[in-house]
Amino acid sequence: MGLPDVSPTPKKDSMGMDYIAVYEGEEDESGTVRLGPARIQRTGVVTEVVAERVLAQKIRAPGTIQLDERRISVISLRTEAFIESVENITTGSEVRRHQPLMRLYSPVISGAAAEYAAVAAGGREAGRGSRQKLANMLVPEDVIAEIESSRRVPLSLAWTAPRDGVVLERNVVEGMRINPGDVLFRIADHSIVWALVDVPESQLARLAPGQRASVQARAFPGRAFAGTVDVVYPKLDAATRSARVRVELPNPGFALRPDMYILAEIDTGDGRPRASVPESAVIDSGDRQLVVLDRGEGRFEQRTVRTGVRSGTYVEVLEGVVPGDLVVTSANFLIDAESNLKAALKALVKDELAP
Repeated sequence: MGLPDVSPTPKKDSMGMDYIAVYEGEEDESGTVRLGPARIQRTGVVTEVVAERVLAQKIRAPGTIQLDERRISVISLRTEAFIESVENITTGSEVRRHQPLMRLYSPVISGAAAEYAAVAAGGREAGRGSRQKLANMLVPEDVIAEIESSRRVPLSLAWTAPRDGVVLERNVVEGMRINPGDVLFRIADHSIVWALVDVPESQLARLAPGQRASVQARAFPGRAFAGTVDVVYPKLDAATRSARVRVELPNPGFALRPDMYILAEIDTGDGRPRASVPESAVIDSGDRQLVVLDRGEGRFEQRTVRTGVRSGTYVEVLEGVVPGDLVVTSANFLIDAESNLKAALKALVKDELAP
């Protein structure tokens, strides 16, 4: 705070401030300062050892729940038929595989069934063609098996559910006539669903199929659903600059429902330990990043570092320090400022002494 001056003994300047002690050889250590024990205690210097840690690298992004399109079944006929009765099943009902949905009469199916019943007595080989004809009409396997065992054709056939699931659509009523291809029921299996997550473009390089994910829904605060990244879609949304990621989720109790809003957390870490320091230890000066090393005996040194991934309160250090080094995590800004001031004063003295 004045002209550079040194004294062989401790003294105060004109403003009553103590001179800073300087030790032999210290002036050759650029960026290094020495603090006495009392001053270290007053400034509240706290240090921590550089250590290898597994840093969780998580991406958080919003999304919605959607049905697994591979688990949706449409029930329709390939022939003309008439609905005789419909079971007590409505949209939203849960059904089981082979559960009866309706009874119907179809002249074409009945004719093929009569042919199969007639030839089935000759053995499976003799009835193979007739049986295949029924299968081509999508007649349920249990109905074909009943015809084979009883050798008779019922007037109407019970049509059953092809899978466990929830009825999304019911388009049949008693007495109606249906045409080939009409959608009678649509059934979806909710035991596994998709979370479609919109991840920012800047995070895209960190994503890969197989990564673990955790999903939370607004409807179930505090409850997490575990899943796995299944697909990273190859197209970006031009409006939001985001990529869509598909997470496959088991759905116990059918808790997750289509179009629910969710928040997904995807773990993109590789599980590899990395040399890391607390975030508070890193000083970002704009054009570079620094840490302050504790070199023992009250000596502190600036060190330029290159950082990597961040996780929670820790940051990876790629260059500048190694595991075992001691870095300052508190009061490091004060030490850095004093080190910079010391370097500036040294430069000023050199300029004045230069010829």
